Amino acid sequence: MNTTSTTTIKIMDTPFDPGELTRQLSESTTTCGALVSFTGLVRDQADDPVNTLFLEHYPGMTEKALEDIVVEARDRWSLGPLIIVHRVGALQPGEPIVFVGVTAAHRGEAFQACEFLMDYLKIKAPLWKKESTPKGEHWVASRCSDDAAAKRWQDNN
Repeated sequence: MNTTSTTTIKIMDTPFDPGELTRQLSESTTTCGALVSFTGLVRDQADDPVNTLFLEHYPGMTEKALEDIVVEARDRWSLGPLIIVHRVGALQPGEPIVFVGVTAAHRGEAFQACEFLMDYLKIKAPLWKKESTPKGEHWVASRCSDDAAAKRWQDNN
């Protein structure tokens, strides 16, 4: 596989279907033996019950950050087609917020690359979350656990 394989990156303000994205990815290659995907969902409970989650981003900058993360993943692993979709705008609990789908010749590469992409997306993509709860609205702070998850990839570089 080469690093010119198809990459699809979308930032959307409308719902997406993870099953449809998986189907598209599956149909995009016959040379890969593994397809691994992750779908993140909006939780209805953080510190307080979440009524709505609102995501903001910096158009152009967000896509560029995701492209850079994909380049790094392709430098580490031999990957086939991959898809990253992230929602912005108002989302309700239970709705898909992010989809990362990766293909590779073998499952080990696909699992590692999918986890790497998600870990780096969490800390490097310019996306900001605001939760609306019964107590009011507040911006969600970054988590130390996200930084730690990404750091292990830096240690293994």
